[in-house]
Amino acid sequence: MPKPVRVLIPFGLGLNCEEETAYAFRRVGAEVDLVHLTDLFHHRGPARITDYQIVAFVGGFAYGDHIAGGFVLATRIRAHLEDDLREFLRRSGLVLGICNGFQTLVRLGLLPGSEGGSLDFVPRATLAANDRLGYRDAWVTLGVEQESLCVWTRGLDRLELPSRHGEGKFLVDSEQTLRAMERRGQIAVRYLDSTGRPTMSWPDNPNGSPGAVAGVCDPTGRIFGLMPHPDAYLHPSQHPAARRRKGWNQETDGLRLFRNGVEAAAELSR
Repeated sequence: MPKPVRVLIPFGLGLNCEEETAYAFRRVGAEVDLVHLTDLFHHRGPARITDYQIVAFVGGFAYGDHIAGGFVLATRIRAHLEDDLREFLRRSGLVLGICNGFQTLVRLGLLPGSEGGSLDFVPRATLAANDRLGYRDAWVTLGVEQESLCVWTRGLDRLELPSRHGEGKFLVDSEQTLRAMERRGQIAVRYLDSTGRPTMSWPDNPNGSPGAVAGVCDPTGRIFGLMPHPDAYLHPSQHPAARRRKGWNQETDGLRLFRNGVEAAAELSR
């Protein structure tokens, strides 16, 4: 019998979505360890990033989002875990970043990553303050880019997920960079309006991201970050329209995304 996919979820220091994220991975058959960031930074205990097939950076407010969301956490990861991350990714590890985790991956330089796929840890994008300043907490509809390289969104079409953030506007250094990402299939999901079209208009796009970008992957498709929360939609009853909907036994949009990641990691481990 194949061994279960092992998932590492760092927590602590202001992160606060580790339990629901761990629950999601366990629901789809993965083995999950939650390890405090301080223990990872100082290599305390048996857990090392290289022992896992997936690392998930969860939502919350790491270090209180001082300076900018994910900035301090990314700086500390670069200082203490860069070598381990390089080795983990060389072994075809997968990474998921949700909300604050997405901000961290962008400021770490893993997203959108370099065109050649080299791990230089150089930031090439940012997640800036929402156009309408302040924290926006509401459900959004996402369209999955069918040509995307992202292994986490394979076989998916639309996602309805909760979104809650104040810094989610995805910006790159130029329009040319964004077009290049589109050509390479790095745009994974976009905000949709009520007609099913990508939109930059509030409230369907809660932050004003150009190109309606809600989530991106790296050039390998294995590193994926998004602002909305798949970890907050794991049971049909969590949807605001649950009473009017059928299909209570169906897998939710959030859980399907986690299942994709675990299945992809299992394939790469064979």
